Amino acid sequence: MPIPLGTLERMRSISDVVIRLEEPLAPYTRFGIGGPAAALCDAATAGAFAELLHLVCQQQIPHVVIAGGTNLIVSDDGFDGAVLRFRGERVTVGGERINAEAGASLQAVVNASIAAGLQGMQTMTRIPGSLGAAVYGNAGAYGHSIQERVERVVFTDGGQERMLDNAGCEFHYRESLFKRRKDWVVLTAELSFEPGDRAELQRAADEIKAIRDAKYPPAMRCAGSIFKNCLFNELPPEVQAQIPPKLVRDGKVPSAYFLEQVGAKGMRRGDIQVAGYHANLIYNDGAGTAEDLVSVIEDLKERVFDRFGFAVEEEVQYVGFERVAV
Repeated sequence: MPIPLGTLERMRSISDVVIRLEEPLAPYTRFGIGGPAAALCDAATAGAFAELLHLVCQQQIPHVVIAGGTNLIVSDDGFDGAVLRFRGERVTVGGERINAEAGASLQAVVNASIAAGLQGMQTMTRIPGSLGAAVYGNAGAYGHSIQERVERVVFTDGGQERMLDNAGCEFHYRESLFKRRKDWVVLTAELSFEPGDRAELQRAADEIKAIRDAKYPPAMRCAGSIFKNCLFNELPPEVQAQIPPKLVRDGKVPSAYFLEQVGAKGMRRGDIQVAGYHANLIYNDGAGTAEDLVSVIEDLKERVFDRFGFAVEEEVQYVGFERVAV
């Protein structure tokens, strides 16, 4: 729906907000796919973002909040409403704690922790995206996730700023309360750490960086792994019996195992390609479309369900689709 002129003018009157009309969203996603937003609205401060969110909620303007776009699939038709982004990226270190705004890159927080000799996030090196998105999706790698570091989160509910402690965030594997309450948007997070050896932390981070850069080259237009790993205890008993014990780590089984069994590697539709070396990696190999990307994802889900009787679940989020949305 077109944003009413009066509402648009009120949005533009908010300090520290930049609005772009009919802005293509493809450049703001790692897949490089997606049509235009009726309005892309960037807020530089937490106060400006809260005011902007309150206004679009009050005026019942269709809206969606995005961050770095690393885990987004945007419809080829785009999004007929307001796309909101909080761009605050301040990172502050104090003792064994870091306070960071949601718009800061997760890598910036990792780098700050290593520079300060604080251990606990070095395994998250090279995970793309923002801190806010990492809290939203409880991002992690190598057996660790950001929930281990979160002390408290400040968020806006479209009316006021509120705060939750770690327990209140209801973290689970790749899940948080914010995924269920999409009207609650992270503004800042306070993280706690233990002291560590700076050189050793940097060495560990460099090793992980090399591994991730080989698997997910920075220039590759992908979202990293498409599907979440599977919790072993939640799999059907007959499926558990088929899994080689060495694949079960920290109670999880790589989704790539199941995808390999159903012939995922090398699958292609248009310019959307499943990597030949990793069954859980789908990338845009040229002029890929959201239609083709979603088609490949649905095909893989159907294959796994038909073969194993359970559903693999995407890590990616969707914008502009009627059936699913961020």
